[in-house]
Amino acid sequence: MNRCATRREFLNRSALAAAGFWVAGNCATAQSRSPNEKLNIGIVGVASRGAANARAVATENIVALCDVNEEHLVQALQRYPQAKTYIDWRKLLDQKDLDAVVVSTTEHTHALISLSAMKRGKHVYCEKPLAHSVYEARQMRETAKQMKVATQMGTQIHATDNYRRVVELIQTGAIGPVREAHVWVDQGIEGPVERPQETVPVPPNLHWDLWLGPAPARPYHPCYFTKRSLSWQNWWDFGNGALGDMGSHTIDLAFWALELQAPSTVEASGPLPVRAETYPDHLTVRWEHPARGNRPPVKLAWYDRHNRPQAPEGIDLSKWHLGIMFVGDKGTLLADYGKRMLLPEADFKDFQPPPPSIPPSPGQHEEWIQACKTGSPTLCNFDYSGALIENNLLGTVAFRVNKKLEWDSVNLRARNCPEADQFLRPVYREGWAV
Repeated sequence: MNRCATRREFLNRSALAAAGFWVAGNCATAQSRSPNEKLNIGIVGVASRGAANARAVATENIVALCDVNEEHLVQALQRYPQAKTYIDWRKLLDQKDLDAVVVSTTEHTHALISLSAMKRGKHVYCEKPLAHSVYEARQMRETAKQMKVATQMGTQIHATDNYRRVVELIQTGAIGPVREAHVWVDQGIEGPVERPQETVPVPPNLHWDLWLGPAPARPYHPCYFTKRSLSWQNWWDFGNGALGDMGSHTIDLAFWALELQAPSTVEASGPLPVRAETYPDHLTVRWEHPARGNRPPVKLAWYDRHNRPQAPEGIDLSKWHLGIMFVGDKGTLLADYGKRMLLPEADFKDFQPPPPSIPPSPGQHEEWIQACKTGSPTLCNFDYSGALIENNLLGTVAFRVNKKLEWDSVNLRARNCPEADQFLRPVYREGWAV
């Protein structure tokens, strides 16, 4: 794996660190900083996930806050009164004392903010998903490598014990070579599927044009912000539905355990005709990944809403809100965020798991903070997470063109489908660009 800091390097360095040795990294530019010196961090997007991310990095100096909703800014300023406030993230990046930026905005602006920050030499923590398009994900990977800044995507589950133990089971051959992996989540579209026709005044606290950012202009409507679900996420202009959202967490485990990179093909199915504006009621995606070293090719599948893969005998997958199922030559491993099962249970009743080999994480945010200060690696750096998001978003592209794509990862194109280009690299509104 040709990455800024490979995952094997991370594990080796983490093991040394646990033994009391510090190892200089090669990702971050701030290697001369003392680990005891606090970072100056800017928070872009301060409500919801932004508020949670700010709390997680509040051991450092939060010196800047930005949100297009002035009410959110007022609330955040009460918690961090020393910070300067901004409506426009481009002005925040002009603040001279910034070391790092945490990006927790809506999905369609993740890449623009993160890329602009990295190009200024700032370390970046970005909420999942890393990007809104395949092209953006590739730009995130390449820019992070070029600028040698510390990066991390906000997939907190990656830092948990259960994911580590699953990866160890798969990589030590507990169920033999894995040829299939199935991922599902019981999440689907909620809210309207056609653009509202009525005109609604923009709330005085909301800067709507800045919220739209690179997306095509459209009138404000509260349906994009319903409390029951992230409604904006289901509109193609702003998000990529359940796959863009929860695929970042669940497909992550398959990517990690199986050391996946770019697929060779991808196809998707769901209700037709494809809606011009929104994610479908449900989606199924199938990727074919080539062999990696001595690992066989893998068929990876995604299911959302109430769809599920064929269940192992004696298992009711309808009771699993989400899950990841690895199918190997010697058995099946079923997992979610907090549990794991080897099946058939009778075959594994005397099984002894391998001793833990992946060191515990200090936490997704703590990993990144350490990397900013010392150059140590992060497991969800933008190279790894960018490849994951490229894979995931190819599924939405395949659905929107209603065609099985033959993927050319080097040139970022579908060999057999030039009409996919419009979805791989969308056109941005004038004044906004990557």
